[in-house]
Amino acid sequence: MPAVSTGIALVTGANGYVAVWAIKQLLEQGYSVRGTLRCMSKADHLRTIFHDFVNRLEFVVVEDFTKDDAFDEAVRGVDVIHHIASPFHLKAEEPSEIIAPAVSGTVSVLKSAQKYGDNLKRVVIVSSTAAVFELTGEPKTYNEGNWNDRAIYEVAVKGKDADQFSKYCASKTIAERAAWAFYVNNKQSFSWDMVVINPPYVFGPILHEVKSISDLNTSLEHWYHFVLSGHADAETVVNDGYISSSSILLKSLLTSVPNRNCWIDVRDLANALVLATHTGDAGNQRIIVSAGPFKWRGLG
Repeated sequence: MPAVSTGIALVTGANGYVAVWAIKQLLEQGYSVRGTLRCMSKADHLRTIFHDFVNRLEFVVVEDFTKDDAFDEAVRGVDVIHHIASPFHLKAEEPSEIIAPAVSGTVSVLKSAQKYGDNLKRVVIVSSTAAVFELTGEPKTYNEGNWNDRAIYEVAVKGKDADQFSKYCASKTIAERAAWAFYVNNKQSFSWDMVVINPPYVFGPILHEVKSISDLNTSLEHWYHFVLSGHADAETVVNDGYISSSSILLKSLLTSVPNRNCWIDVRDLANALVLATHTGDAGNQRIIVSAGPFKWRGLG
């Protein structure tokens, strides 16, 4: 598929931590951007910080991205889609609370692209290394051929008693598999291709609107608790009910075995999304992007 170096880029979840940085880089490289928001009031902050690009920036409201037709109007006329909107939290009681919207939101974008993506050349989906690595208790080297089947198994066996992190990992794994299945099963009916980017923990400066700690995205909220609030250990996560004290994730959080806790700067992730847009050979690829391992205790 030819590179997409100009045109209109649709960015879902436009007011999110990663999405705002993606919008910034897309605008600076000459693309026009159409962002989806749950309500139009969320656009005020974005119009302020991108005031130099108002003639190439527009927004559409998608109140419920899990509906099959949610993105029908949003995809019309765009050249590339960056699907970034997806739930990332560690507060689901039932696994379905995070798995269902992750899957249906991703498939919804692809269904709309299939129906109305007449100008579309590429879909770039942000997944996660949570869909790649498994918490096995032993160091292991992972690549784009690996899938986190262990998380799916744990959630299937334990249900709501599974660790919150396993619920999240299962959601990313199932959602990405659903995306690839849709693409493979339907690619004869459209001309665009697909790229999936798999980042680990995302840290770095904030551009999105943050009025309180509760407005932080989950990765930065973890960083805040571990570094700024003085809880530089796993106790905050355990006490908040994210994982059980017996989980092997606890050992991972404390020791940061390299194959578990890795990170990427949000600006580098945004750059990776843009590179995935205008690099022809990226088509049909699953790509891990990472700056390497880190230790929570070393972030201060």
